[in-house]
Amino acid sequence: MSPGTPMPDVSQLPPEMLDFALLKTTGALAPRLGRLTLGGRKPILTPAFLGNTSRGVIPHMSPDNFCRYAGSNGVYVALEDFVEKHPEKTPPIFEYNVPEPLRRFAALPHDTPLVLGARRTPPVPTPAAHTSTAISLLTSVGYKSVSSEYYAAAARKLQPDVVVGMADIPFGQATIGIKRKDKMSDRTEAWLRHLVATRTAMAPGEPRFAIFAPILPIERDLQSWYLEHLLDDMADSISGVAIYDAFLLDDLPDALHHLPRLSLHVPASPHELLRQVSLGMDLLTVPFISSATDAGIALDFTFPPPDKVNGSGRQTLGIDMWHAEHALALAPLSNGCRCYACTKHHRAYVQHLLSAKEMLGWFLIQVHNHAVVESFFTSIRSSIDAGTFDAHVAAFEAYYEPQLPEKTGQGPRARGYHFRSEEHAKQEKKNPKRWNGELGGKGKAVLKGAQGQQPEKKQDMMHVIDDEVLIGLVGIEDGAEAVQVGDLKIEDDVKG
Repeated sequence: MSPGTPMPDVSQLPPEMLDFALLKTTGALAPRLGRLTLGGRKPILTPAFLGNTSRGVIPHMSPDNFCRYAGSNGVYVALEDFVEKHPEKTPPIFEYNVPEPLRRFAALPHDTPLVLGARRTPPVPTPAAHTSTAISLLTSVGYKSVSSEYYAAAARKLQPDVVVGMADIPFGQATIGIKRKDKMSDRTEAWLRHLVATRTAMAPGEPRFAIFAPILPIERDLQSWYLEHLLDDMADSISGVAIYDAFLLDDLPDALHHLPRLSLHVPASPHELLRQVSLGMDLLTVPFISSATDAGIALDFTFPPPDKVNGSGRQTLGIDMWHAEHALALAPLSNGCRCYACTKHHRAYVQHLLSAKEMLGWFLIQVHNHAVVESFFTSIRSSIDAGTFDAHVAAFEAYYEPQLPEKTGQGPRARGYHFRSEEHAKQEKKNPKRWNGELGGKGKAVLKGAQGQQPEKKQDMMHVIDDEVLIGLVGIEDGAEAVQVGDLKIEDDVKG
């Protein structure tokens, strides 16, 4: 199929329909062009990136500004962001009784593809180990175990376009033994089978979701049993694969090469993005966009790179807007960039906003950084189409530094899951002290009460009910794949 092939009329596709057409490829492990179409959503030309969200929104961007400036390739949303149960027993997202509740809850545009996964990317390792029936998530109020039944019921309730199957991956573990890898394979197979069965049992006319099967970051022979069952029993039920280690793509069975590939292998730099694209990755998540924005770094790279001046060293991938040299600079964040931030404002203004801790400063950098990465992927597709991708990658690696600049300034206030796993072991406070003085007497008591810290007070009965909005969605009648509601453990134990 050539790039000029007419696009299908997405308005005529059923809502659960996912179509992926390979437009150009030279092999299983080679850069490729594709077009992913979801019923009722804008088609995505691949390779492309999905917006990485926090609680359903792009950090530093309101939903209206996301529509205006961040494009519509789609977003990746983690259930981990929504299943906290304090102080309510049932998470608010499950009490939102409207069509497409997750999309409406996050105020996402109707035509933006929505991908739901269990964990954020990158995930912060949890101290509680996964079990044979559940994985451990890090919510805003602590750790929580989520079973495959809960996850499938949540997907059914929230109605995303694509659901990534729950995977048993011990994130943060330096070495994984063979026995543990066998468990990873067995558990992931069982959880994916349950997700498929849940969707199969949905009533006619009920909004369905496409399923991306997780491919584990372990050798093919250690997950061969899982892959065999995936091919023999579930191949017709999955619409794509989610890859956790891009460098194991060679182990992907030939029968799955035609499916779209979503990378959950977190890249640290544009160089790693190019390496993943060179292996045939289609959709990627790019957490370093928001990490750079938090650090006050405006990304500054193009693909292919400019011509290199003889004798010049490698160029930096970003500009640290905290540096004093920008205080009087009237240049745009990046020369030649046509984003809103670069055409309407200059470096001196953005640096002033950061110094004053104004949220607008991080917003403008986020708009710019998304525009840079969007242009980066547009040029990648053009380069693949022209057959010059390998030469341009070599030039890019020679022109730019291999890593993004180190953070020097103070970013916005951070939550626990914004930190790398090794940072959680440090004793110092993650955020600077907000108050120079101390509150005493009634002032201190009022502050404590305002935060809701009343451990001696028992919860109201309304907070001790189960997630009944999900329980009714879990039961699957008839068939060998039936799920028994009696075995379902959705609610956490609550101690008064």
